[in-house]
Amino acid sequence: MPATRAVARRTLADARRRTLAFAYFFLAVAAVNVLGYRKSYPDLAERIRFARSFGDNKAVRLFYGVPHDLLTTGGYAAWRVGGLMSIFAAMYGLLAAVRALRAEEDTGRAELVLANPLSRGAALGGALTGVLAGIVLLWVATWLGFVITKLSVGPSAYLALATVAPAAVFAGVGALASQVAASRRVALELGSAAVGAALLIRVVADTTGGAGWLRWITPLGWSEEMRAFAGARPAVLLLPLAATALLLAVTVPVALRRDIGSGLLPARDSAPPDHRLLGSPTRLALRLERASLLGWLIGVGLFAFVIGVVSDSVSGIGISQNLQKQLEKLGVGAVLTPSGYIAFSFLFFVLAVALFCCSQMAATHKEESEQRLETLFALPVARRAWLTGRLLLAVAAAAAVAMCAGLLAWAGAVSAGADVSFGDLLGAGANTLPASLLFLGIAALVFALVPRASAGIAYGLTTVAFVWELFGALLGAPEWTLDLSPFHHVRLVPAQSFHVGAPLAMLAIAAAASLAAVLLFERRDLTGP
Repeated sequence: MPATRAVARRTLADARRRTLAFAYFFLAVAAVNVLGYRKSYPDLAERIRFARSFGDNKAVRLFYGVPHDLLTTGGYAAWRVGGLMSIFAAMYGLLAAVRALRAEEDTGRAELVLANPLSRGAALGGALTGVLAGIVLLWVATWLGFVITKLSVGPSAYLALATVAPAAVFAGVGALASQVAASRRVALELGSAAVGAALLIRVVADTTGGAGWLRWITPLGWSEEMRAFAGARPAVLLLPLAATALLLAVTVPVALRRDIGSGLLPARDSAPPDHRLLGSPTRLALRLERASLLGWLIGVGLFAFVIGVVSDSVSGIGISQNLQKQLEKLGVGAVLTPSGYIAFSFLFFVLAVALFCCSQMAATHKEESEQRLETLFALPVARRAWLTGRLLLAVAAAAAVAMCAGLLAWAGAVSAGADVSFGDLLGAGANTLPASLLFLGIAALVFALVPRASAGIAYGLTTVAFVWELFGALLGAPEWTLDLSPFHHVRLVPAQSFHVGAPLAMLAIAAAASLAAVLLFERRDLTGP
């Protein structure tokens, strides 16, 4: 139907920035990992030593899953890219479905669409078709990432399919959550909890003896069991297909029967009155963000605890001299000790805390786009005070997430018998803050200048800077280009000593950007949806 196709095109166009960002990310990670493996392990002897070291290493399985063939480039790519990027694919599917369904209702656009001669079934079908088209683009980008590095075309397509398969399943999860929840925020919280549970099950399956069967009950485990480049099992594809079909079979009848704008769960406006955390705009912001903050604390804390638990299992056997040199470029020459492994892992927590800061500024823009600020500023509330309060709240919340990571990483390491210091790991948590607050300041400045594009720019800059730091050194990029990434100036505490120069510079830039944001925000007009 022409109307259904129009809805599908509109859905894909609305998500084009996020889809293109994810596609570029998947293509880059696929290509860089293949090139990095060939450069680090150029001959069979080094690959054998690598496989013996990392094949049964729980600390490495935590990130990438169980390897099935580390002697070939394709087998390595299936483990390294497929294991990690399937998690990002799951998040893409969730975000795409919630954006296409629940967010359209929250903004009132769904009602406008249905005011035309278009049935609810056709509108729903068009939205889901648009989400599917985005997933297909993600698959094409991943496949191209492998093909341009001269991996076999057919097996590369299969590996790309295994990598993005969780996107379809969690698009179904997002579609169902959009019917259950009465708002976009709650739908994302429910869906994120499902992704977290799936990842936790996979981590347990990959790191616990005798628990491998758990991979068969999580979509992230199904990607592993497809075994691209290592005895492919195409029949496993039936599992994500069946799961997606089942989720949609439950979603569609609910979507066709319920009222637009409602959900199976009651909305907050029908709950008993709760006057806690009222009395100031900043306290209200904490009230609005407390569920999200709790989710970040739980997610980051659990992952930090698991990293601490497996930190004592790292081994240096099988690391090639070439890779040792590359690790030294990254500043992680001692990565093969418990404290070194935790220090290297905390580079990912710098990313997590930075993304949390971006999410806080995205929530700030949401308040403006939903026109709540117009009412607020009609009261005796100064613009400077409001944005300053939001920034201070974001700093305090980011510090809480960072210290939670350090505390629970120490608890996990101690429970496994690793010799690490409580003070050192709290310092590792605090060490994540300067770079993260720098991205917070940049996000605030962008919000003050171009509010509608602020979330995309903030998330994009953070992600690109991290990917460049992670892979730029492995590709032999010039040092001055690596210096452009704030992540390059993060000392890996406690494996490395803390130097105050770079953190102070980042904090100074963050403060200057935040101050400029407050001043500029006071002068510009408020924007609408």
